[in-house]
Amino acid sequence: MSKRSPGRHCRASRAKTAFKVPVLSFFTGGGFLDMGFEQAGFKIVWTNEVNPVFAGLYEHGMTAWRRSRDSNAAPAEMHSRTSIDGLSPRTILKKAFPKKRPKVFGIIGGPPCSDFSNAGKQHGGKGTNGRLTRIFVNRICKIRPSFFMLENVAGLYRTKRHRKFLEKLEQKLEAHGYHLDARILNALELGVPQDRERLVLVGVRHHLARNYLRHPIVRKRHGWFPWPVKRRFKDAKTRFSWPGKVSNGNRVLRINGTPIELTVFHALNGGTPLSALPNGREGFKPYSVRFKNVLEGDTKRKSFKRLHRFRYSPTACYGHNEVHLHPWKDRRLTVREAMRIQGIPDSYVLPREAFLGPKFTLISNGVPVPLGRAVALSLRKFLLRSTGRTSRR
Repeated sequence: MSKRSPGRHCRASRAKTAFKVPVLSFFTGGGFLDMGFEQAGFKIVWTNEVNPVFAGLYEHGMTAWRRSRDSNAAPAEMHSRTSIDGLSPRTILKKAFPKKRPKVFGIIGGPPCSDFSNAGKQHGGKGTNGRLTRIFVNRICKIRPSFFMLENVAGLYRTKRHRKFLEKLEQKLEAHGYHLDARILNALELGVPQDRERLVLVGVRHHLARNYLRHPIVRKRHGWFPWPVKRRFKDAKTRFSWPGKVSNGNRVLRINGTPIELTVFHALNGGTPLSALPNGREGFKPYSVRFKNVLEGDTKRKSFKRLHRFRYSPTACYGHNEVHLHPWKDRRLTVREAMRIQGIPDSYVLPREAFLGPKFTLISNGVPVPLGRAVALSLRKFLLRSTGRTSRR
């Protein structure tokens, strides 16, 4: 039998595997966006989180997660705990790339969103947190990565005065050589059992965009980026009939046709019992009578929302003004249950001795891991094609 030389497909597969694009992570928090990008094949080389408690939780959780995949993985490190406005582009690049600046690298980050959120004070770009979005964009323009991803609340786009602020940022990014696309993504439509909308702004250098599009760039034309789509879950919130609030004494039923993967029941069950997992028994003790009186599925309240087992969760806001109750138990969600609803792997473990408040805040502040991974896979697909590592089909 004659030997066959490796085919073009094999060489392309090896090229894809070796294509580890370095990424700088700003506003890292618990690292959930980082986790999604690492799952998609990127390499996080620099991280930044000003909150020292969150930075410590990140190092513990990410170390546990990485070592579950590779027992020899080095401990996770929060490279900078300085506020972004105190970090010069030169300092960042020197720390991230001590030897040589790579030809292709990216920046990701989700600046604090309270000044753009409907539940916040609506201070916009002039607010203490809102100004950090502008500073983040300034750092992108100075560092000049090959691509970037900025995520924030949908209110940054949907609220008229906030959108004007966003448009000014887009104009600056375009003037510094980036082709932009933006979309509001709902984690529910990407397989997460949670109704959580996020504005995602993606930017790539003009030469990469031209290589991908194969035609001249038209500024302000959106829809060119290969946004992630899971057709089974598309328009899930409105396409399916979801059960409502359960009256006392009634059976809790699942409506035929609703995807079980998008339900709280699916997140809180299956596999090893959550109580046996790390962080599985960590939760606030129930004292209020409201833990017993709120009906299952009553999520229209401002607080003490009891989830419905056969419906998705509302946006996770644990540790802020909201309290989310377990569907069929008279208590709040545990740390592990909250992480399940955010799509965080069970191998991501927070230190047992840490206070519960910061844990829940860290979890609810983050991007659902599957959403981050879906966008990262689309970015990887774009980069492979635009750098000539795979052919366009």
